[in-house]
Amino acid sequence: MKSDTLPSRRAVLVGLAVGPALGRGALAEGLPTVAVTKDPSCGCCEKWVAHMREAGFAVTVTEGPVNPVKARLGVPRDLASCHTALVGSYVVEGHVPAGAIKRLLAEKPQGIGLAVPGMPAGSPGMEVEGIEPDTYDVVLFRNDGRTTFAWYRGGEPV
Repeated sequence: MKSDTLPSRRAVLVGLAVGPALGRGALAEGLPTVAVTKDPSCGCCEKWVAHMREAGFAVTVTEGPVNPVKARLGVPRDLASCHTALVGSYVVEGHVPAGAIKRLLAEKPQGIGLAVPGMPAGSPGMEVEGIEPDTYDVVLFRNDGRTTFAWYRGGEPV
């Protein structure tokens, strides 16, 4: 005899299979999609994309020339890195940690976006076993200047 109050074995199994996927979607709820432009041969960019997805962001990737995108979006040359992304109304240049991006989206400061110039060791996507992580600035840049938005050592805030 089947009870109307107890789920069927099939419903339980489907719930176990689908539940984790729904949980990941719930994490991404409220976060804008990250639209990344990267060189097709860049492995560290792929690792940064994985870092963003693990942090709950949905990510789209366009492979192609990155420098025209940087110029169009107003990324200063001295802040350039290997990939460029749009997140909401902000530009994200390089290996910016997901935590800094979430803070940016929560605080909504005036500016074009965030950048981690170059490719600091240990930054998201630049982790190398046996290499000590760098301490680096996450820079908030605007048309009229820039400020240090956060400091990180590897993927952790300092």
